[in-house]
Amino acid sequence: MTAPGLWLSRLARRGPLHLTLGLIGLLWLVPSVGLLVTSFRTRPDIASSGWWTVFASPGFTLQNYREVLGAQGMVDGFVNSLLITVPSTLLPVMIGALAAYAFTWLRFPGRDGLFLLVVALMVVPIQMTFVPVLRMLNALELSQSYVRIWLAHTAFGLPLVVFLLRNFFVLLPVELIEAARLDGASDLGIFARVVLPLSVPALASLTILQFLAVWNDLLMALVFIQAPTALPLTVRLSQMLSTYGTEWHLLSAGAFILMGSPLIVFFSLQRYFVQGLLAGSVK
Repeated sequence: MTAPGLWLSRLARRGPLHLTLGLIGLLWLVPSVGLLVTSFRTRPDIASSGWWTVFASPGFTLQNYREVLGAQGMVDGFVNSLLITVPSTLLPVMIGALAAYAFTWLRFPGRDGLFLLVVALMVVPIQMTFVPVLRMLNALELSQSYVRIWLAHTAFGLPLVVFLLRNFFVLLPVELIEAARLDGASDLGIFARVVLPLSVPALASLTILQFLAVWNDLLMALVFIQAPTALPLTVRLSQMLSTYGTEWHLLSAGAFILMGSPLIVFFSLQRYFVQGLLAGSVK
């Protein structure tokens, strides 16, 4: 078969699949595009016409972002979100990687039972644990610090991290681990010099997922953050919603500011994220 014929044959086989995936992607993208366009429109334009009309008569303004960023507490909320999200992402991934290595390559009594217990914790609704965890953190006198929400996000995120990383570590070549042990490497040395470099895609994928979960979290922030000066951007935006319930130009700008950091993190680590999703799919 000639090259053009081969290309047409592949197009005929894969065309419907690619078209379907493209339509699904477009449906997911349309709300985000609408939010972005709305965030640059004036209040009268939003009230009088839909966001799609902007393509026929463009009219954009940056005043919405100036008002949102100038609103009381919004910049502080952005900084607070970073102070909450970065440690709450790194801690469970680091601790979970160590635990997953232990469950995979170390031998100790009760290992399998303990791993099953960790996996079982994933099915426990976090809402059931808020009261006892909050009372415990209050007893430790952590009511006015970020440490309480770091510990909460770490505890609730660890079971999934341990489960996924353990399944990834099992796929690593046993020969590499055995060769490192024969060379006299300690378990910590094997973890740092062999396992971690081979697990970058999985670690990056989990980092993205944990970052998105913590950054977009509202419920735990409302429960575990009591100091008004430490409220993250999600809480500030919810307060803004109650204050400016009909100010859609301000709400859309604030929502897109909230989306900005996760988008930057995702696109920065997108290559590793795809590799992590495909890890283990083929031998």
